[in-house]
Amino acid sequence: MVNHAQKTINLSADREKLILLDFWGTWCSACLMNLPKITALQQKFGDRVRILPVTDQDKTAVDKFFASPNGQKYKSMTSTYEDKVLHDLFPHTGVPFIVWIKDGKLFNTTDAGQLTEQTINEVLGGQDSSLRTVIQMNRKRPLMLSEDYDRQRNVQLLNYSFFAKGQILDIGAGGTYRKTASGKIHGRQFTNLSLWDMYYAIGFELFKQQDKTSFTEKRMIIEVKEPEQLMPIEKTDGSNDGINLYNYEFIIPEQRSDSLYNFMLEDLNRYSGYTVTLEKRPIKCFVLVRTTTKDKLATKGGEKRSTFPRTPSILRNVPLKNMVNMLNGEIPIRELFIDETGYTGNVDLEVSGVKDIAILKKELQRYDLDLIPQERQVLMMVIKDQRN
Repeated sequence: MVNHAQKTINLSADREKLILLDFWGTWCSACLMNLPKITALQQKFGDRVRILPVTDQDKTAVDKFFASPNGQKYKSMTSTYEDKVLHDLFPHTGVPFIVWIKDGKLFNTTDAGQLTEQTINEVLGGQDSSLRTVIQMNRKRPLMLSEDYDRQRNVQLLNYSFFAKGQILDIGAGGTYRKTASGKIHGRQFTNLSLWDMYYAIGFELFKQQDKTSFTEKRMIIEVKEPEQLMPIEKTDGSNDGINLYNYEFIIPEQRSDSLYNFMLEDLNRYSGYTVTLEKRPIKCFVLVRTTTKDKLATKGGEKRSTFPRTPSILRNVPLKNMVNMLNGEIPIRELFIDETGYTGNVDLEVSGVKDIAILKKELQRYDLDLIPQERQVLMMVIKDQRN
């Protein structure tokens, strides 16, 4: 133990208490944010509860943390160090991770967010607990695939699809790739994401294959009655209730890897409640054109640089398409930009910023460039409600 009168403790003395093991690390910001709450709860419940922070870091690392300006705030907190026993008994892949032990038996395992005065009172009072069990999964394996599969000999996984609505606790949010031994991407995994996020990731890859253009939000047309179901609105603290989050994994044979994203879109179209297509639509755009044949763009060479869309926005010795790609990103100008200059060489160019189309248009004229509002048939990702 550190910060304790004794070097070691025996939890058998706390058998009659509710024991809460808080697995943490000095490097984990979420763990550190949780520490004041743990201290307050321990003081609130006194001898009825034993909250024990547990880390497998060595004593040098733990002492260094408590000696730091940040760690000084928690210098009264006791903790294990170099733990192996509890980590072996309660394996987990991430922290913070809370183990609940009641009457000497494992009661539950949860994330830190569920450790509250209310949930402790529920457990102590023998009430129906609102705790939701967290079983930390290894994202290196296909989602929810039984470990029985690993024990099968001479069995090769050719196709796998898993699609579920609702947040999976403590697995994180994001995406990862499945690669073959030769390095080919033949699968994708998404966890705790909105359908909009998944469609965006698929669209990014399909546009590279089919249109050879940069895919951005401006290439998406949302034609659904309830867009908040597709793209959940975050609360002020950056969280959401998880109801409209999804988990999806799709794997295909290596020899079909070139069709991965087309197959994923077909798969989601069958079960998501939406129909997503790539189709050409007439779109109002700003078309970038040259106004003369005089070349005022050619680079003078030097180190490559692109600061778009910051202010000032600068291109140095890079293609003009870099500017167009950035203009189609997250900027105040919502229209799509199309490059019809035909200019292929690297350029030098500088404008004051990209917040106002009138100012941008005027400053581009110094380089004999113009932005013309016109309509073009453009490949778009269209998301519609699925018809029954």
